[in-house]
Amino acid sequence: MKKTNPIWLLTLFVMLPQFVETIYSPVLPMVQEQFGVHEETVTLTISLYFIAFALGVAFWGVQCDRIGRKKSLEYGLITYGAGTLAAVFAPDFMVLLGARIISAFGISVGSIVTQTILRDTFDKDNLSKVFSWIGIGLSISPVIGMVTGSILASSGGHQSVFITLCILSILFILLSRQKIAETHHVKKSINLKTLINLLKRMLLDQSIIKCCLLIMSFNVLLFSYYSLAPFIFKENHYSSYVFGYSSIILAGGTFVGAKLNRFLLLKNIRSEYLVKASTFSALAASVFVWILTGTGIYFVIPYFSIVMAFSVAIPNILSTALIHYKNETGSAGALLGLIYYVLIGLGLVSIGLIQNLGIACVLFSGIGVGTLLLFGNKKN
Repeated sequence: MKKTNPIWLLTLFVMLPQFVETIYSPVLPMVQEQFGVHEETVTLTISLYFIAFALGVAFWGVQCDRIGRKKSLEYGLITYGAGTLAAVFAPDFMVLLGARIISAFGISVGSIVTQTILRDTFDKDNLSKVFSWIGIGLSISPVIGMVTGSILASSGGHQSVFITLCILSILFILLSRQKIAETHHVKKSINLKTLINLLKRMLLDQSIIKCCLLIMSFNVLLFSYYSLAPFIFKENHYSSYVFGYSSIILAGGTFVGAKLNRFLLLKNIRSEYLVKASTFSALAASVFVWILTGTGIYFVIPYFSIVMAFSVAIPNILSTALIHYKNETGSAGALLGLIYYVLIGLGLVSIGLIQNLGIACVLFSGIGVGTLLLFGNKKN
């Protein structure tokens, strides 16, 4: 097992997309007021973000095999930086929306390229353990993002968030050039026909469909909070600063889930059992979110269990998703990400139309349970 890249830096790259999204969440009401748009319109900046993210995952994943992991990472970060710079100077909502789309397309390298590097470096057993460590890192990113976003929103408005993200893009470009080593030295010529054939194969693979639906279910549950909860806090006369600190509860759940996941993996509990337990517990917690929505902000309490389930399930799903696609890791990872991020984007579009956090949670946790029942005999 040859380690060519520092795990701490790879963890930061995996955390970056989630940080980028959660730092933006507290300023959603400000963006709504600044540009004079409806609530469901401003949530488009999140749902379309994920669709652009999906396209970025597909594009940069293919580039991983064509030009290498390191160059793909650097070019993606440059694209992301350009998008954040455009957002700083956006004169109207449509320009801001376009800037968010460019940013999402670029920052997707933090997900797909890093996962590809990890799959290059570790075998199946060690990959699950590495993903569990990364899960602990991911538990920190929402609280850092939301608290940072709240502080910046209170002191400098929504533009200060984009200025901060632009500075971060420069920092991560420098880190990638200095610290990241190439893990794939044999470049491949990828053509459209090859990709289409691989996509067909994956779409006919029920284990891939199962993984994508489960990933979509958990991510929509998580990002429904970031999309709809700011407005619930506002309706109950809480500031964006208070909303930011609500992330401490969510981060606590994610941290507990990540530690529990690592403990159970060390006890040789099989990944599929952990995914099943997490999916059913997410549904139970979602029912309580539904019951408590409309009674203030008490719905945050059962969200602890939702994010705990998320941090147990997602590492186990991702670490086993592409075990049968070792010879085309970059391209297969790209198409896997394309499928589930498009599903996440469509899910968040529907969340914007539903505009009810409790109903959204029950609906999408139910999709997760339904997926397990439908594909019950298919391993991840």
